[in-house]
Formats: sequence, structure tokens, C-alpha cells
Amino acid sequence: MDVRKLVNVEQVVKWRRHFHMYPEIAFKEYETSNYIVKELASYPEIEVLRPTETSVVAVLKGAKPGKTVGLRADFDALPIEEEADVEFKSKNPGVMHSCGHDCHAAMLLGAVDVLYGLRNDLSGTVKFIFQHAEEVEPGGAKQIIETGVLDDVDAFYGSHVSGEDPAGVILVASGPVYANADLFSIKLKGKGAHAARPDASIDTLLVGTEVVQALNYIVSRNISSAERAVLTVGMFHAGTADNIIPDTAAIGGTVRTYKPEIRDLMERRISEVTEGICSAYGASCDVNYVRGYSAVINDNKLYTMVKEIAADVLPDVNVKEMQPIMGGEDFSAYGKIAPAFFSGIGAKPNTIEHYGHHHPKFTIDEASLPIGTTMYAAFVLRVLGGE
Repeated sequence: MDVRKLVNVEQVVKWRRHFHMYPEIAFKEYETSNYIVKELASYPEIEVLRPTETSVVAVLKGAKPGKTVGLRADFDALPIEEEADVEFKSKNPGVMHSCGHDCHAAMLLGAVDVLYGLRNDLSGTVKFIFQHAEEVEPGGAKQIIETGVLDDVDAFYGSHVSGEDPAGVILVASGPVYANADLFSIKLKGKGAHAARPDASIDTLLVGTEVVQALNYIVSRNISSAERAVLTVGMFHAGTADNIIPDTAAIGGTVRTYKPEIRDLMERRISEVTEGICSAYGASCDVNYVRGYSAVINDNKLYTMVKEIAADVLPDVNVKEMQPIMGGEDFSAYGKIAPAFFSGIGAKPNTIEHYGHHHPKFTIDEASLPIGTTMYAAFVLRVLGGE
């Protein structure tokens, strides 16, 4: 069966452009989710569930019993004013689909359309997961899972458009794909004084600079070069005037790791380093480490299967090994229920200039849409039959 020929490309593009014009930020995707429900009404044998306020799970049962497959697409946008020169530019000021989640939702609707037409050939059930709030903790995946609506899923598949690879490329990997993504914040307390009397102070600006510098040595001096870890300080606030030594300071940043033991080490060392420096200067500190999304680990058996699927249904597509990314993805939550696989779909625009994800001029090549839709549908057909 040539699955790709079953994709209604014109409709998938139409869906994508609608989502792009009406973006909504995480946990506020009311119109987006309602639109998805409205479109699903065209498929009367599909059961539509609303596990949370702004998520949708569509359930399609095949003609015979069998396994259950979960297909996931996120659809939240970002608080960015769009600068891309496209005819379907965002109509919501200050909000933009600058990460490609509009593509994911459209591709999954496309998969609904394909698989609905093949429902009599399926042995099992498909759960199409239209997920809210991937961009913001605690993440939509966790909230949907906590409702129990996905407890019976035997395998999950998801994908993300890649702005670094052209349309016609599918990115796959076995093992780690996205990292554990954690946050830390540090509050320093010292003693303020006049700028002319530093001897009367406990200078938190000085203490803070020592802390920031020392934190940046943790990876190079405590983590083996064979491991992967990234610590980034992104925020440092101290002082309100040029002639006052501040009595407080605030530092914030992120930590990216893959292995649980490295994650534990990073959390411990941030506290030890900060507390040691504060003790040396007579300051006090409050260190808060927040564990965010866990690492996305692709199942090895599904890795082999997805490569075979891509070669079978998209023989003209280049299947490329994906390098692990230090960014975070809450797709990891699904992998705690059942084997899961997350792929990349090349979508880099065919233009001289292109801009990365989360940039106000981010665009994609819409030739990627039928490829992503085909992979969604083909994954189900391989697991449930109907090929």
C-alpha cells in the first residue's frame, strides 16, 4: 500500500496554516483545541475525549481487537511577535508558532484522515494525542497521562519538524534523543553598605560573581569528558545603584544531562559549590533545584522498525541518524508507560536565509508535511496491520 498517496496534502497544508494564523500559548489553547474537535466531527466513528481543558485525544477503533498505538502531536505556541514574511502570518499579537507545533497538529489530523479510511483493515486501536503545553512546565504530557486515558497504550510515536534539515530527511536515533532539562535558582544574602565602606559589607555582587564562575567549572572538573552535561547561567541580578553595595543577589540557570547519576551529581555540586563560597565570604544562600522534563530515550526495537517503515513507504527520503539534543521534550513522559519513539522531520526552508526554532522569523518547508503525516500513519499500520 502506498500510504503517501492517501495523504490529502492540500488539506494538511490548510490545517497547518490555520493553526499558524491563530496560535495560543501553553495552557491557553482553548480555540486551538476546539478547532481540532470541530475538525474531528467529520469522522463520526471516532470517539473524542477531553482529558484536560485544552487537550484532545481522538480514539479510532479498528475492525478487530489488538494492540493500542498512541500518536502524539503538540500544538502550543510561544510568546513571540512574528516577523516572518508569510501570507498566513499570526493574527494574535505577541504569539507565534515559531517551533513548528502547528505542523505537528496538522500532520496528526492528516493521519486521522488516512487511518479513518483504513479503519476496517486495522486490528487494534489508535489514540491520536493532541497535546497542549509542551513548552512550559509541568508540561501537557504529564497532565494527560495522569488522567489515565493512555494507560492501555502499547507503543507511542511522535515527531518534531527540524529547521536544520531539509524536507526529504527523517531523523532517527536509538537511545537518548533529548536531555533531562532542569532549572536552578540561587538567592544570596549578605550585608549592604555604602560603596565607600566595602569593609562594612558582605558583598553579594562579589560573592555572586565567584559563584557564577565556579558553577561553570563543574562540568569540566567534575564530569567525565565521555559524558554529556551542560550548565548555563542565564540570569544574575544584584544591586540597584552604583554607590550601594547590595545585600542580596539572585542567580538562575539550566542544567542538561542524560544519565540519572550525572543529573544527581550536578544537583549536588551546585549546592556544595554555592554553599562553600558563601561560607568563605560570610554570606548565606538558598539553592533551589527543580527537575524538569526527563530525557527522551528511544526504544531500540522501535528504532529498527521506524527505519524499516521509512525505507518502505518513503524510499526517496534520506533516513539520517539524529545526534542527541541537549534541549528538553516532555514526550519522555510517554516512554514511562510503554516503548516510545521520537523522530525528526526535515523542514528547513529552501531559501538563502533561514532561522532556527523560537526565532521570530522561523519558517518551514511545507513539503515536510506529507512526510510527517505518512510516518504517523505508517507507524500505526505496521503495529496494527493493514499494510
